[in-house]
Amino acid sequence: MSGDDAYDTYDRLISLLDTSSVEYRIVDHEPEGTTEAVCALRGHPASEAAKCIVLRVKVDRRTTRHVLAVVPGDRRVDLDAVRALFAARYVGFSDAETAERLARAIPGTVLPFSFDPELEVVADPDVVKQPRLYFNAARLDRSLCLSGADYERLAKPRVEAVASPPHLGSPRG
Repeated sequence: MSGDDAYDTYDRLISLLDTSSVEYRIVDHEPEGTTEAVCALRGHPASEAAKCIVLRVKVDRRTTRHVLAVVPGDRRVDLDAVRALFAARYVGFSDAETAERLARAIPGTVLPFSFDPELEVVADPDVVKQPRLYFNAARLDRSLCLSGADYERLAKPRVEAVASPPHLGSPRG
């Protein structure tokens, strides 16, 4: 994926936010794509981040769907929950090439939004209830912050429990 494609995705997101009249904040930072490191740069707990993972869901032998799972940054995608949600035979991580094509972003910069009709967004309820939700904005050096409620209104994800349970003893923020 070329850098121009990433900026096109970024510009499309900013245009969506601006035309929807939602409050958001741009956060510039050192280039980083891993959740824990970028949360430290942005200065917030990982629970306020949207971790975005492109999944391959084989419903049956002939039907494969692509799902963008959005979970809190301090949690993992529960593949069994996604499999049950779609009554699928198999759920796994999408290969990098497919993920980049569908998400229109490189790994570490995938938005919690889909601009491709083949990529269905499923967000965990703990994502949409965040007062502040942070995510990389199709760029390693820039993130956005908006409310979970505004995110839900704009992205229109299917809201389902797809995050693993929080780890006991993990830091709370």
